[in-house]
Formats: sequence, structure tokens, C-alpha cells
Amino acid sequence: MKVLLVNTYDRGGASNSCIRLHKGLLEQGIDSKLLLLHKTKDIEKSYLFKNNPETINRSRSYYFKRIQQKTAKKLNLTFLKPRLSKEEVFSKNRAAGLELFSYPYSKYDITNSQLYQEADIINLHWVAGFIDYESFFKKNKKPVIWTLHDMNPFTGGEHYSEIQYSINDSGLPKVRVYSDIEKMVSKKNLKLKMASLRDVKSMIIVSPSQWLKNESQNSSLFKEFSTHLIPYGLDHKVFKRRDKRFSRDFFNIPANKKVILFVADNIGNSRKGFEYLKKACEGLERNDVILCSIGFSKPNINSSIQTLHLGEIKDDRIMSLVYSLSDVFVIPSLMDNLPNTVLESLLCGTPVIGFPVGGILDMIQNNLNGIITKDISVGALEKSLNLFLEEGVESSSEEISKNALEKYALNIQAEKYIKLFNEILSTQ
Repeated sequence: MKVLLVNTYDRGGASNSCIRLHKGLLEQGIDSKLLLLHKTKDIEKSYLFKNNPETINRSRSYYFKRIQQKTAKKLNLTFLKPRLSKEEVFSKNRAAGLELFSYPYSKYDITNSQLYQEADIINLHWVAGFIDYESFFKKNKKPVIWTLHDMNPFTGGEHYSEIQYSINDSGLPKVRVYSDIEKMVSKKNLKLKMASLRDVKSMIIVSPSQWLKNESQNSSLFKEFSTHLIPYGLDHKVFKRRDKRFSRDFFNIPANKKVILFVADNIGNSRKGFEYLKKACEGLERNDVILCSIGFSKPNINSSIQTLHLGEIKDDRIMSLVYSLSDVFVIPSLMDNLPNTVLESLLCGTPVIGFPVGGILDMIQNNLNGIITKDISVGALEKSLNLFLEEGVESSSEEISKNALEKYALNIQAEKYIKLFNEILSTQ
């Protein structure tokens, strides 16, 4: 059985999930290969998509454009500033803090790749900017499984349809009002996607969370396709309980402090909800708490509690130390699939506090391995934080880790995919 996993990047949450599945399949003896549009890591049996002459020229043009932009900005040379494409203008005019918006077309054709031609099954993952809907589904002759990591595959471009976003003065989400241009562009993209999939009958959809499965099945684009629920898997040899004293000594954190952890690639991403945690912590009147944050931008917090920003951490083993030194991990996402950070925290035995949204509800058992807040608000989060700091949760760190391992071990995920692959190939 030859399986080709396809992903745009090898960095980011969705990419990490794809890479972990790839490694899990290899460990199970499956001939798995990973095709990437952008490759920065040395991953076993991963390959950079080889551009055809047209895309090479486009790539050179892209880098020239970037240099031109930087030069114009540095020297304030207006005449050098390149003209923005209609897609760039559209993205620039969307409300600040919204998630990525992607289009269903590209200049790439993976069906010309030797890796595609050798494969028995194609497993698409996060492929925005890589897969061209119209040409791929017209040319494709292989069984396709599409693993969802967000909503983009079945929307008109949004990766999350953010009906609520950001935060208002009362500590509640703002209600989003879609502009006419957003509605028009989304409608046009969705029409292209529907036309591309009109003759596709046998594609299989895999969702890591029940929430995303429901969203997919209720969408106009994917409602006719068979959808399977397979949660992400993690390497328990990497994400596991580490000695708390050692972990705190490693980062020079006092043993007598309560550590609240927040993790996000981009702390400024509105959907990740850091502003809710920030305001909730500003309401805590305690001198025994440290708010520890991970991410590339340092947050600005006006609070009496101590803060510690550790910046970006790329090494999973170091991250397992961070989870292990923490008393609780807080994920105030306004929408989310099945966040890797929650799985990582639970495998390391650290309870989680989150809003009642998305796949977070799949993972947190209220008051056992964490706390689900009453609603999406600063007040509800502050109340849950105070409750945890006073009473904790019912399960021990060891129990939390053990229960997570029974659900989210990498071999469990890989075995479910292998079973699905075999079922598909048996019908060919």
C-alpha cells in the first residue's frame, strides 16, 4: 500500500498533525510519503514539490516582488511599490485579527508528480494555495481522503467562519458583520468548488473533531461525502509527564507559584482569544500566580500577577517540560478544531481550561481533566480560573495523562487510518 500525504507547509499546527500521522504510518510499516509545497524540515520520506517551468518563474517573480516591497518601504520610494493583486487588496481590507482567507485555485498540478502517480491513495491535508480544485479533481484518478484541519475545504475561502470575533468592552465577543465584498468573493469561490466537485462521487472526509465533522456534513459542498471521525495522535514518548521540580528548575520558575500557561503561534490572532485570558488575569488578585506565555510576540499585560514570556519553542521535548511545569493550560479559543496544544497538555498530565467550543468539548471532561467555562466571556473565564486555583480538578496528573494516552496515542490514530485505507482499496 502506497499512501501520499499532501500538505502545503511543514510548520504550524495542521502541518504538525499531518507530519505526526505520516510518522505514525511509517512506524506501522506503511509506505507513506509526504509531498510539500514549502519544505524547511528534514522529515523522513518527505519531498518538496518540484515546480514546472511556469511555477519556477512565478516563484522568482514572487521573491523579486518581496525585495521590491522592502526596498520601497525602507527608502520610501512610492514609485517602486508594486501593485497589489485583487486577492491581496481583498485580504488587506478584511477586519484586523480575522483568520486566513484562501482561494480554491493555484498554478500547481500534483497529478504530474511521480509521487502522485506511484501512490495508491491520496490523503489531502491542509492544502490551501497548493491544490487547484478545478484541475485536480478533473485529472485525479486515485482514491482521495481529505483530512480536515479547519473549515476552508468546504467554505468560500475562510478557514474559520468567524461569526464572533475579537472582544468588546464588556468582555464578550463582537458580532461579525460580513461586508458585501466578502459575501461576493465567498459565493464566487464556493461556486467554483461546487463545479469542481460535481462529478466526484467517492471522496472520503476525515475530521479530527465531532464539531468539524458536523460542520462538514452540514455544508453544501461536503454533505454528500462519507465522513469519518479520527482524532489526532501524539507520540507519547515525547509528550509525557516530566518531573515538575526538574521542569521548573530548567526554566528557573519557583516551586511555590501557580503557573497558568498560554500557547499560540501568534498571540495576536483574534481567534486564539488571548485578550480574554489577559483581562481575566487582570481581575485576579493573587501574588502566587505566574502567567507563562509561548509564542513569537510578547504580550502586554496590565496585571498584578507575575508574567513570563518564553518566546517561540520549536522543540517538542522542551514543550513537554513547559506543560509539565504548569499547573493549568488555558485555551480561550473562540473557535477551534482539535487543538494539538490541548492534547499535548493532557498527555503531559496538565489539566486544561477552555471555552465551550469546537473540539475542545471532545477533550475536556468538566471538572475531571479540566474545566469548560459557562460561556465565552472574560467573566466566565475568570470564574473558572479562580475555581481551579482554589480547588483544582478531580483527576490526578497521572490519571489525566493515562486517559489521554488511551484516546490520543499515535499508534491508535495510525491504525484507524490504515483500516480506512484498506477498506477503500478493497472496493477498487
